[in-house]
Amino acid sequence: MPPVSRGVVHAWLRHDKKFPHVWCPGCGLGVLLGSLVRAMITLGLDKNNVALVAGIGCTGRLPVYVDVGSVHATHGRALTFATGVKLAKPELAVITVMGDGDATAIGGNHLIHAARRNMDLTAIIVNNQNYGMTGGQYSPTTPLGARASTATYGNIEPPLDISALCMAAGAGFVARSTVYHVTQLDELLAQAISHRGFGVVEVLSPCHTNFGRQNKLGSQIDMMRAFKEQAVRVERWAKLDGARRAGRFPIGVLARRDEDTTYLEAYGAMVERAMAQGREGQS
Repeated sequence: MPPVSRGVVHAWLRHDKKFPHVWCPGCGLGVLLGSLVRAMITLGLDKNNVALVAGIGCTGRLPVYVDVGSVHATHGRALTFATGVKLAKPELAVITVMGDGDATAIGGNHLIHAARRNMDLTAIIVNNQNYGMTGGQYSPTTPLGARASTATYGNIEPPLDISALCMAAGAGFVARSTVYHVTQLDELLAQAISHRGFGVVEVLSPCHTNFGRQNKLGSQIDMMRAFKEQAVRVERWAKLDGARRAGRFPIGVLARRDEDTTYLEAYGAMVERAMAQGREGQS
């Protein structure tokens, strides 16, 4: 992707209203914010034709800082609000931004069925492995044995693989990256937004304030360095045996499928049929 100037990015931010942001110093959400804006600019999107929808949590604050139409929805319901926006205004690029708890716990059912329908939306799911905003409780993605404020002796539940869930449910585009791999993240977000159908990007981000502190993972810099060491490009991942995959994870495009008809197209065709039958009934 070509570089995007700082001045152009600045024009997409509510810099005169909402800054400084509320995130902890060193939080990866600021990195994601920059990546998302650069991806939208690179795609040539019009600010007036973008809608950002978020639920509750640290990630849910992100649309506040972007100068586009935005919806701050209820916990776990970002995809339901986004579906309504897209069906009412199909010309909009509708992007949801959710945390791992927001998207996969209370919002898990909506995530599964948005993927199953191949709904024409982009879902950005920030995985920081806990409920960061409300005190560091364990979430569906908290690693087995990791400590949390609601798992003081270690989490006994196996973690949910967000990307694997979305692939199994039928999402047309699924990718994973981290806030350390910024150039790749820019590219994956642009691909997901431009994909016909349901595009998912799982973004691993450090929560050093809660998850990192409780599990003695060091500073935000240490946690970012861990992403560098643990992440493996998907092309290399396929060549690794089980032993060499231990403690690591693949990043890049994990699944891509182009459907003949997306949910939005099928819905539009159904509306046309219904209207045609109504006109025939009146004649």
